[in-house]
Amino acid sequence: MRRIFLSGAAVVALSAGQAAAEYRLHVLHINDFHSRVEPISKSDSTCGAEAEAAGECFGGAARVATKIRELRDALTAAGENVIVLDAGDQFQGSLMYTTYKGSVEAEMMQAIGFDAMAVGNHEFDDGPDGLGGFLDKVTFPVTSGNLDVSGSAVLAGRVQDHLVLEVGGERIGIVSALATDTPETSSPGESVVFQDDIASLTADVAALEAEGVTKIIALTHVGLPRDQEIAAAVPGIDAVVGGHSHTYLSARDPARHGPYPTWVTRGESDLVPVVQAYAYGKYVGHLELTFDDAGRLVHAGGDTILLDASVTPDPAIVARVAELAGPIEELKNRVVAETAAPIDGARETCRAGECEMGNLVAEAMLDRVADQGVTIAITNGGGLRASIDAGPVTMGEVLTVLPFQNTLSTFEVTGEAIVAALENGVSQIEDGAGRFPQVAGLKYAFDPAAAPGARVSEVMVKAGADWAPIDPAATYKVVSNNYVRGGGDGYAMFRSAANAYDFGPDLADVAAEYLAKNLPYQPFTDGRITRK
Repeated sequence: MRRIFLSGAAVVALSAGQAAAEYRLHVLHINDFHSRVEPISKSDSTCGAEAEAAGECFGGAARVATKIRELRDALTAAGENVIVLDAGDQFQGSLMYTTYKGSVEAEMMQAIGFDAMAVGNHEFDDGPDGLGGFLDKVTFPVTSGNLDVSGSAVLAGRVQDHLVLEVGGERIGIVSALATDTPETSSPGESVVFQDDIASLTADVAALEAEGVTKIIALTHVGLPRDQEIAAAVPGIDAVVGGHSHTYLSARDPARHGPYPTWVTRGESDLVPVVQAYAYGKYVGHLELTFDDAGRLVHAGGDTILLDASVTPDPAIVARVAELAGPIEELKNRVVAETAAPIDGARETCRAGECEMGNLVAEAMLDRVADQGVTIAITNGGGLRASIDAGPVTMGEVLTVLPFQNTLSTFEVTGEAIVAALENGVSQIEDGAGRFPQVAGLKYAFDPAAAPGARVSEVMVKAGADWAPIDPAATYKVVSNNYVRGGGDGYAMFRSAANAYDFGPDLADVAAEYLAKNLPYQPFTDGRITRK
């Protein structure tokens, strides 16, 4: 078993205390922070100073710091045991990441005091070097048990398979796994090898148990559906603290996405709690676990905690964030357009069907290259990261929606390849996968319950002012982003496209210019994508 060493100890010591017959552990956790270092609006984009002054903002690193400190200090003073975990995806999602490439997120995590972090898929958005630079700046362990990084010069020996945290005289095992489709959703490169998550977790649990560790938490970045499968399949896991699917689990509002915790049955009688705390630092999760003297879980409870204006931001972090924001403030605050109504870019809509933000971005892409004879636009719903409020639109808001610095890519493929692309796009809708295709110059219907290869039907392409059925044998000119054209999100059929040019303008600039051409922009859906 790999161990974390601090001051000569074989485990990370988190607090003092005497072991008791009944042991209670408080797990404070966040997931999918996505560089929301500054406070966010109700639509999850960066919140402005006026809205912050009016008490309309949520989250931000300063509020996360306050709430975790308040909880940790109060619980520790009461003799309780506390650990603070992050379930991955600190990277990507705001100008803070675009500008500083992970160093700000590392600084904030250090200031808040995390005890361990799982690797998220977006931690590979700038390749192994990007994650390596982050690891240079943090002192807490970073883990993902199903990654073999031994072939990576920058990551070998630096990402833990599993680890042990010591708190209150007890040893808490942490096992971890990252979504195995990360090579399709990010850029880990060939030096990072992905192994089966359940097999890896099972082996890591067994290794910990062989060391005498009886309390084991899975800290994962695989999404709630897979977390539930893991909880049911892997013996010895006492709880799953997850991320990746941005799921809001709540004891107060279970009807929205599910209860906190969500219970999974393993075997004949074991019940395993699974938790997640939405995304973007809007909530902190607080999981309460009670074990008997044999290390068996006998109780789990807790809830997600909303970080609204009632949480006073940590003043030192507020000052530091303002300092960091200085160089990007002018760009972020530049008004580039106006919208007549909110533009819905919510994850729940843009990964499940036609959405207003998808139509905006796809139409903007197509408009930009229509003079090149391009007639079809396809973009991935996962590339749309926020909504936009009604009224003036700043470049900061546009960059929050489209933070990946993707460029326009034009290419030629057959109608058969386009249908295959749409099939790929709707193939994981039940998981909320980012591959869902938003389109322009194209219409289609889909049935998620149909057999693979038969989910998509009624594919129509624009032919002048009319619509015509797509011709599988014909060649079409298509625009997408360079990530999708390169095979990201499962679009492997585009890798061998003819006449590909992947170096067009930044997608955020294209969207901003299109908004400015259509003032005030009126969001819409028009039935171009229908669900059967």
